Amino acid sequence: MSELSSLLQADRGQPARTIHLVDPQGFDAWLGQQPPRHRAAIAAQRLKPTGFAYAILPGEGAEDWSVVVVVANTSELSPWCLAKLAEVLPAGSYRLHSGEPGAAAFGWLVAQHRFTRYRKDEAGEGPRILLTGDPARVDDVVRQAAATLLVRDLVDTGANDLGPAELEAQAASLASAHGATLTVTKGVELERGYPMIHAVGKAAAKGREPRLIDVEWGNPAHPRVAIVGKGVCFDSGGLNIKPGSGMALMKKDMGGAAHALALATLVIESRLPVRLHLLVPAVENAIAGDAFRPGDVLRTRKGITVENTNTDAEGRLILGDALTRAAESQPELMIDFATLTGAARVALGPDLPATFANDEALAADLLACGTAEGDPLWRLPLWDAYDDMLKSSVADMVNAPEGGFAGAITAALFLRRFVPGEIAWAHLDTFAWRPSPKPGRPKGGDAYGLRAAWALLRRRYDGR
Repeated sequence: MSELSSLLQADRGQPARTIHLVDPQGFDAWLGQQPPRHRAAIAAQRLKPTGFAYAILPGEGAEDWSVVVVVANTSELSPWCLAKLAEVLPAGSYRLHSGEPGAAAFGWLVAQHRFTRYRKDEAGEGPRILLTGDPARVDDVVRQAAATLLVRDLVDTGANDLGPAELEAQAASLASAHGATLTVTKGVELERGYPMIHAVGKAAAKGREPRLIDVEWGNPAHPRVAIVGKGVCFDSGGLNIKPGSGMALMKKDMGGAAHALALATLVIESRLPVRLHLLVPAVENAIAGDAFRPGDVLRTRKGITVENTNTDAEGRLILGDALTRAAESQPELMIDFATLTGAARVALGPDLPATFANDEALAADLLACGTAEGDPLWRLPLWDAYDDMLKSSVADMVNAPEGGFAGAITAALFLRRFVPGEIAWAHLDTFAWRPSPKPGRPKGGDAYGLRAAWALLRRRYDGR
């Protein structure tokens, strides 16, 4: 976090190169006002009024230069308006010609991060520092950037280096640094108290055993908020084994846990006045002689029974037990993150988390926060008529209905069975992966819905 802080600094008049902003609507007028040397440089660099396009502008002296970048709207910068510049400009300090970076400071920070666990950063460029006249915002922007990069790094880490034990270690580090209480349930106690988490993870190798990671932080007198994240550290599909193409990205199936840990970190480091309850069911859905099977009837912490019709629909199983535990403490708000269904991606693609909520005010606030933060969500319905798809002839319900219709909705309806109706609850079915790069957003693990959820919590509990 200290490294990120150095990239966004208060503007005290120190030397810095200038960034000019122009949008397509004002491009021609702006160009007409430029001196001949700027127009010549723009023509030579073939600058067009399209997003992220930029050009270097010569100054009066031999060493003087500035840069112009095309943004969608100069009066309302998005988080990504300056991200391309943060990737390509030489090391040094920069300030906007007029106005403040605002939301664009976030993209400036995350654009300079590289995941280097397995290889060196080939770019080797020094830091690009952005100056701001609004230093009061720096800490929050840095925390959001750090949380986003935590998600990216956790998801990008190979499953050989990130299993249930490593998720536990991440939670333990957070708890230890901030005086939170960490409880980890595994072994016989997990089998008895959280039978679905145990069933899904019991075939994993030694050292990768299933567990429920539980962190509590904050004043017990404050409003209670629960954050839950799906922590399937690798998903083979179980006995309903995935094909190779489907298994290729399954190191990212703990993306929900990464989001939950990142959001909890934001809550704790910002000292949000809530009683936080973080829950991460952490497993590996492996294949072995004791793996759970199609047709098994699973017991649950809530007491209802589930006919397992597909071992590759395991995420909802572990979340069911975790949501039950969260509800037992009677929070006023519950949010879960999960890389839950391919159906959500078919419907909405990678950028839009399918968002479900049992509370209209919560749904409206969450979507509004996503729009305001440039971290969009898309609501799908908890369609009651589809609840019949979860019927079983031998148990209280199935985990994966036949037919494959409305897969994201039926998965959310499954989770709803474990959430008491009086608790406001939101479920984000997120992808946690960027399949192709964009400025500030490399291919690989990424956070979707994290900043939206954080904005919601700030507004509700800190008046921001």
